[in-house]
Amino acid sequence: MKYVFYVLGILILTLGISFTIQSDLGTSPFDALLVGLSINVGLTVGSWEIIIALILICCNSLLKKQRPEVLGLLTAFITGISIDMWLFLLHHLITPELWYSKVVCFGIGLVVIGLGTATYLHTNFAPIPVDRLTLILQELTRTNIFFSRTFIYLLFLIMAIISNGPIGVGTLLTVCLGGLILNYFMPFTEKVLDPILTPSSTPPTYDKDKKHSI
Repeated sequence: MKYVFYVLGILILTLGISFTIQSDLGTSPFDALLVGLSINVGLTVGSWEIIIALILICCNSLLKKQRPEVLGLLTAFITGISIDMWLFLLHHLITPELWYSKVVCFGIGLVVIGLGTATYLHTNFAPIPVDRLTLILQELTRTNIFFSRTFIYLLFLIMAIISNGPIGVGTLLTVCLGGLILNYFMPFTEKVLDPILTPSSTPPTYDKDKKHSI
């Protein structure tokens, strides 16, 4: 059951990413970097997701001083394929032109990203390397998801500007609100998924030390 929610969470996350890209208001700094590289260098957005993930896996390994989490590449691979799939589908279904339809499209995407990320992270199985980096920074700085997520967004914002990615008002909103939305959904998904993922015979405190501290 854990793996079902793991894949479901990634599908929800990538649907949200595709909504923000289609809104044409600007994406998250990380996704803007992927789109910028896709436009200026070549390959698909999903392909760059996998390439950047490989680099981040090495960085995370150095920060944690442990073996590279190769399973994170599996997550990135599924994420990359899902992004390309959703972009292909949404391109033929949703192309907002009026400003308010773009805002609605972006708003839906931002909320869906938070829900999807919280869902698959709660399964505690092979986080996307950028999300693992968020959790590592949270642990190293002893702060919360909002701080570490915002710091990473600012770092990728600089890289996205250099790569001429789709930076816009949506990018600023993602930097300001992305961490807050994720921070909101983490306890929500814990409340919903714990009764499903935790065996009834297991005491409620069994997994607490293994969960992410939000």
